[in-house]
Amino acid sequence: MSQAPDVLRIAVAQLNPTVGDIAGNLAKAREARADAARHRADLVLFTELFISGYPPEDLVMKPAFLAACERAVREFAEDTADGGPGVVIGVPLARGALRHNSVMVLDGGKVTAERHKVDLPNYGEFDEKRVFHEGPMPGPVDFRGIRLGIPVCEDIWGDLGVCETLAESGAEILLVPNGSPYYRGKIDVRHQVVIRQVIESDLPVLYANQLGGQDELVFDGASFAFNADRKLAFQMSQFEDQVIVTTWRRGEEGWFCDEGPMSRIPEGEEADYRACMLGLRDYVNKNGFKSVVLGLSGGIDSAICAALAVDALGEERLHAIMLPYKYTSSESLADAEICAKMLGCRYDVVPIREPVEGFMSALSSLFEGTESGVTEENLQSRTRGTILMAVSNKFGSMVVTTGNKSEMSVGYATLYGDMNGGFNPIKDLYKMQVYALARWRNAHTPPGALGPTGLVIPQNIIDKEPSAELRPDQTDQDSLPPYPVLDDILESLVEHEMAVDDIVARGHDRELVHRIEHLLYIAEYKRRQSAPGVKITRKNFGRDRRYPITNRFRDRT
Repeated sequence: MSQAPDVLRIAVAQLNPTVGDIAGNLAKAREARADAARHRADLVLFTELFISGYPPEDLVMKPAFLAACERAVREFAEDTADGGPGVVIGVPLARGALRHNSVMVLDGGKVTAERHKVDLPNYGEFDEKRVFHEGPMPGPVDFRGIRLGIPVCEDIWGDLGVCETLAESGAEILLVPNGSPYYRGKIDVRHQVVIRQVIESDLPVLYANQLGGQDELVFDGASFAFNADRKLAFQMSQFEDQVIVTTWRRGEEGWFCDEGPMSRIPEGEEADYRACMLGLRDYVNKNGFKSVVLGLSGGIDSAICAALAVDALGEERLHAIMLPYKYTSSESLADAEICAKMLGCRYDVVPIREPVEGFMSALSSLFEGTESGVTEENLQSRTRGTILMAVSNKFGSMVVTTGNKSEMSVGYATLYGDMNGGFNPIKDLYKMQVYALARWRNAHTPPGALGPTGLVIPQNIIDKEPSAELRPDQTDQDSLPPYPVLDDILESLVEHEMAVDDIVARGHDRELVHRIEHLLYIAEYKRRQSAPGVKITRKNFGRDRRYPITNRFRDRT
C-alpha cells in the first residue's frame, strides 16, 4: 500500500447551479474538474446538492428526479478513471424507503463512498425534515490514504456532535459542502460557527458555499477555511463564480492550508446591493426571460429597481415606462426621464388618463352617491399594473415590481396594481435601506455590474419627499410616521418579535406602535399574493416569517 501524501491540493468549486437542470449542473461540474486538473488539483469539492441544485424542495419527492441525479453522478464518476482529480459532490439519494441529502466521493472511475446529512434544518427558510431523512452518524472517508470528514452544512451548525464524532474516529480534515443563503452579516456568523467546530474537533475546516440566486434566496459563495490554530487560511470572494485550488500540507500538528486566496469581502450597502443584483439576474436568466419592464415613476423605489435591472441584465434588457396621471407632477416626469437617460435604457411615456376615466365612467352608476377616496386612488395603480402586464404579455418581458419592505409590512401597496410583477429585488429592504443603497450606487459601481459608472439615480429623487401621487399634494407621511420611525418600529416587530412595551421603551408612541402592529397583521393577505423577492434580512416575508392571514391576536400591553 502506497504511503499517504503530505501535500493535498483541493479545488473549491464555488459555482452557480440551477435547480432541476441536472445535465447543465453536470456540465458545470465537468468543466470545473477539467479546470482543477489543469491546476494540478488532487480533489474537487463541490457544494451541497450541487447536481440537483439547492434547495430542490419537493422535487426530491419524485423518484424519477432522484434517479436522474444519481445517474448523473455515477456518469461523472467514470470521468475520474483518467487519473485526474477525485470529486466530492452533493446529490439527493434514495436508499430504500429513505431519501437523503448526501455527498458522493468519486475517484478511480467509481463511487468510493457516500455520506448522508445528519442534522436536517427545520427553521427559517429551511424545512428539510419534510423531504429528507436523517443519515447515520458518519465516519471518515479514505481518499488516497487521507481520512476526510465530510459533514454536510447543518451538521456543523447544530449540536449533534457530528464534527466531534468525525474527529474521534480519525478524520484529518473536515470538508463541508454548504448551501448557506445570504443575509446581512452572514459571513461573520459562518466564521464563528466554523471556529467553534475547529475548537471542538481540533481539526482544520474547509467551508465550500454555493453561489447564485434561487427564487427568494441568494447564495453568496464566500467559501473559506480555518486552520486548526483558528486562523483564517483562505477566503474566496463573495457573489463571484470561482474554482480556486488551495494547497494543504501535513505537518507535525496535522494538516494545514498554506496557499489560498484572501479576497476582500464587501460590507453593508455594497453586499446588499450585490445580493439584490445577483438575485434579480439569476431569477430572470434561469427562468428564460429575455428582458424586463417596470414602471418608472420618478420615485426612489422604481429608480433603484431600474438601476439594479440595468446592472444585472444590461441597459438593452430594461424597458422603463412612465405612466402619468393628472396628479403626476412635472418634477416626477422630469426625474423619471433623467433617470432613464442616466441608465441608458429604453424609456416610454404612456398616459393613463383615458383608461382611468374609462373605469370611473363604467363604475359611475355603482358608485353614485359615494365620496371619492382610496378606491379611486387604487384604480390609478391598477391601471398602471394592467398596462405593464399587457406589455409583458405582448413582448415576453417580465414585470419587475418595486415595493419595499416598509410598504409591504403595512399594506401600502395595491393588489393587482403596483404589486403586479414577476420578481421584486427590493422586497426585503426597508425604505431607509433603499435610500442608503441609492446613495451607495451613485458613488460606486459594483463588480460585475453591466450598468454605467457614475450617477445612475438623480439626486432630486433621493432628496424629495416620497409620494405615491394618487391625489393632489400627497406625501407618504400624510398617513404614515416618518420612515426612520416607521422602519424602527417594523424592525422591532418583524425582525425581533419585540413586545409593544419594549418598542415603546425605545422612545415610540404607544398608540402609534399599536397602529403599526395592526397594519402589519391585516396586510398578511396581500403579502401572500406578492411576487418573490431577494432575501436580505434575517426574517423575510414568506420563507422566514409565516403568520396566519386570519389572526385576531394583538399585543395590548
